[in-house]
Amino acid sequence: MAASPGMVDLDRASYSVSVATNPYDVRMPAFTLTASEAMKEALAEEEGVRLTVYRDVAGYPTVGVGHLVTPEDNLKVGDRISYERALALLEGDLKTAEEGVRNLVGDLALYQNEFDALVDLVYNVGSGNVSERESPRLNKAIAERDYQGIADELNYHHAGGSVANGLVFRSERRAAIFQEAAYSDPRPAHMSVSGNIRT
Repeated sequence: MAASPGMVDLDRASYSVSVATNPYDVRMPAFTLTASEAMKEALAEEEGVRLTVYRDVAGYPTVGVGHLVTPEDNLKVGDRISYERALALLEGDLKTAEEGVRNLVGDLALYQNEFDALVDLVYNVGSGNVSERESPRLNKAIAERDYQGIADELNYHHAGGSVANGLVFRSERRAAIFQEAAYSDPRPAHMSVSGNIRT
C-alpha cells in the first residue's frame, strides 16, 4: 500500500512520501534525511576551513572543516592539504555524523532542522560522547520522544577539560537550529567564532 501524501512508511525498502513533503514542515524518519546546505554552511562557519594541519582547542591534530586527523590520513601538524581534499574529508565526516545521528535516534522522526542540529552535535563531539553512557539525559529524552528535552541536552561547552567560549556560542546556535530552524550565528558582530573579541 502506498503512503498517502505527508505520511511515511517506516519500511526502508518501500519508503515513499509525497514529493510535496517539506522536511521543515513534517517530521521524517532520520534515515531519509541528510545534512541540509544551510547546515553545511553553518558547520563551515563554525569550524572554519583550514588547509594546514593544526591542533584544536583540545590539542588534537585537525585540518579542513574540523576533520580530526586519523592515522589513515597520513598527515601531521604543519602539513598542508588541497581545498578539494578538505571538501572530501568534510563529505566523509558528514556521512559519519549523519549515520551517528541515525543510530542515536533510531525510529524517532525529526524535522530537517532537528536532524541538522544533531548532525552538528555528533560532528562536533563524536558519536561516543552522545552514547547512553556519556549522555544519559539526551538518550532518555530521545527514548521518551521529548523534543524539548532533546533541545535542552544540546549544550556541550568543554574541550580539553575546560569551558571553550566558542563552544558556548556553538551550543546556542545548535539549540536555535533545533528549536527554530535559525541557522544564523548568535555571536555579536565583534566576536570571532572562537569567542574572542575582534579588534
